Amino acid sequence: MNKSENNIDQPGLIENWRQVCTQMSQACDHAGQQAKSVTLLAVSKTKPADMIAVLAQQGQRHFGENYLQEAIEKMNTLTSKPESQDIVWHYIGSIQRNKTRDIAENFDWVQTVERDIIAKRLNDQRPAELPPLNVLIQLNIDNEESKSGCLPDQLSELIATIKGYERLELRGLMIIPAKADTDAFSRTKQLFEMVKQNHPEINAWDTLSMGMSGDMKEAIADGSTMVRVGTAIFGARS
Repeated sequence: MNKSENNIDQPGLIENWRQVCTQMSQACDHAGQQAKSVTLLAVSKTKPADMIAVLAQQGQRHFGENYLQEAIEKMNTLTSKPESQDIVWHYIGSIQRNKTRDIAENFDWVQTVERDIIAKRLNDQRPAELPPLNVLIQLNIDNEESKSGCLPDQLSELIATIKGYERLELRGLMIIPAKADTDAFSRTKQLFEMVKQNHPEINAWDTLSMGMSGDMKEAIADGSTMVRVGTAIFGARS
């Protein structure tokens, strides 16, 4: 994170970002969706704040961070940069109980809510002067022991709990499917639509975060509204 903006290959970074935007647009065309219906979340973990500033200047708004302290340092670094004032920050890492206050105070979205105790702490610790915190339920669609997430048969109970929290805005689902699972996206889309049908009172249920650098096209074809792309934009992580 000590890398200077002067040492960043700005043309290369911008070209990578533009290529991803083009690929997203083409995937949307192929799926019969409008390009603006899918949001690009640039996953900037382990990358310097200056890279974020370069893309923010190009119009990229949504950035995802996995590591809390690193993310807060970047936010503080970018505070004085005018082009960074419109950044929307997403927390996409695992959540420990002792980290919920800092997450609730600094982020606009949290995509990895998987259990009630975390949701309750985020709700209780969200500052009153900020708008409600947008949250996604992380779904363990393949019931993998190595991954976090709410199991599909636990989803209804967690939704019923979260929708009662006034400082949280429940927006949808996020998944990280098993590599060998070829229908995880379509199954998640079915669950997403089932929730929308069964819970019309959740006005903002509009976000399905699935798909990354390697499977973005397939995810969009199956209804993703947000893709999380890191490597294809920023290059390999250190």
